[in-house]
Amino acid sequence: MAAYFIGIDGGGTSCRAALADGNGTVLGRGKSGASNILTDPDTALMHIAEAARLAFIEAGLEPDLSSASAVLGLAGNNVGDAVSYVKARLPFRQSDIVSDGVIALQGAIGDEDGAIGIVGTGTVYIARNEGKLHSVAGWGFQVSDLGSGARLGQLALQESLLAYDNIRPMTGLSKAILAEFGNNPEAVVDFARLAKPGDFGRHTPKVFEFARQGDEAAIRILKAGAENIDEALDAVNAVTKGKGRLCLLGGLASLYPGYLAERHRVRLSEPLADALTGAVALAVKTYGTTGEARA
Repeated sequence: MAAYFIGIDGGGTSCRAALADGNGTVLGRGKSGASNILTDPDTALMHIAEAARLAFIEAGLEPDLSSASAVLGLAGNNVGDAVSYVKARLPFRQSDIVSDGVIALQGAIGDEDGAIGIVGTGTVYIARNEGKLHSVAGWGFQVSDLGSGARLGQLALQESLLAYDNIRPMTGLSKAILAEFGNNPEAVVDFARLAKPGDFGRHTPKVFEFARQGDEAAIRILKAGAENIDEALDAVNAVTKGKGRLCLLGGLASLYPGYLAERHRVRLSEPLADALTGAVALAVKTYGTTGEARA
């Protein structure tokens, strides 16, 4: 019986699967719905299995999930109870659950040492040095995620209220933010009181848009965010000793480099591949010839 390997990239909005042979050649792909094991583990399990079945079908194979070994990079993997619950119910022959950041690292830099910074609604940085993984930041919006889209959006709201109170100059960005709330600062406060990171993040595109126009408030926000990212990248470089690839990933990866310090800007490189490719590579590496012998 042929050995098959599945990589899973699962998050809060979708789940992607790729089916590969023992050489790591992708035979088929599948996609389904949300797979955050912390917020809804049973739905995540359903979507994981659905994406994997679709990958078998695209490969022209009868879906037999029990014949495949899998590595799953999943949101919510840092909570032990959720991982144990899901892992015990996975349909694969053998499997491992890792963070979505780990599969992103593998995809971006391959087997070498190096680091990634994932800069989107949140932020997290992962480095590999002498084969050992190190995570920096990523503790969540309430106490971390500095420089993230959520934080930039929150700062944009803050700047709008500072401008409303004549503490800071009223700029185009602040006018645009206030206009969204009917020029009513109390509406801004009501929104912020209940807002989640993604809600704040919806204001981030305006920050970059107005910064390109030379808006004083927008530039101040981006400089503050970039300083936070520079500090995190300094911590990452201390781990890797400045060696290996350094890749920025996530929704803000292409927007931030011009604001970063030169010492980091010159080191940035394009990722080798995406997170799903990284998950497949880890599945083959973990459960390939050597892995099968251990099982």
